Amino acid sequence: MAERNTNEKVAIFITREGMGDAPEQLSQLLVKNYLTLLLSEERIPSYICLYANGVKLACEGSSVIEELKKLDEAGAKIALCKTCLNYFNLLDKVQTGTVGTMLDIIDIQHNSTKIINL
Repeated sequence: MAERNTNEKVAIFITREGMGDAPEQLSQLLVKNYLTLLLSEERIPSYICLYANGVKLACEGSSVIEELKKLDEAGAKIALCKTCLNYFNLLDKVQTGTVGTMLDIIDIQHNSTKIINL
């Protein structure tokens, strides 16, 4: 895959197993569309942080695993909350990203000039 420019100051935070306050099927369709379109951009975010229900997106059975893997390959760092993974008993189901702590998420927040919450 061709190397893309990463926006060093932008982080995307996903806290749901989808996007928006919508029925589950629509919410999951929206996040899949968002991540697919994000891949087509010239610039991608430096970080994608997944916590709360959002960690489920990077685990076995997720409909957006391929999109997240491609974003990771393109240079976005995918950070997953270990506490959340443990809570949902998903630590051994992670398919992409790096498992970290809340301190890692705080560090990403402090080092970003723009945070997008989905």
